[in-house]
Amino acid sequence: MKTLLVVDDEVGITEALNDLLSEEGFHVLVASNGKEALERIAGRRPDLILLDYMMPVMDGRELLNALQGDSMLRDIPVLMMSAIPRSSLPRDCQPRAFLRKPFTIDRLLLEVGRLLGGPAKP
Repeated sequence: MKTLLVVDDEVGITEALNDLLSEEGFHVLVASNGKEALERIAGRRPDLILLDYMMPVMDGRELLNALQGDSMLRDIPVLMMSAIPRSSLPRDCQPRAFLRKPFTIDRLLLEVGRLLGGPAKP
């Protein structure tokens, strides 16, 4: 079973993604900011991280940079989600994939499957 970490400060989004991805057969972890995400990763390494860009405490950019700076974590694929366009992301914030909010469930599952190397199933 693949493990996905959903990192977003909006409870409604984390709940919806948790429900959707769990129904698809994934083990889902959630965190409300980058600092909490690092704590979750220390407990269980995810196969994929779905990461919001704008969050308090430690935002998506800071978490992505921390992951990329760690040789043990840099290979975890990151799917960043944001209301801002990808072209507005800073140069030091280049995730493997990007979804602009709002996005469709089909688009999300397509990207998850692509990043995990197959269809959107565990």
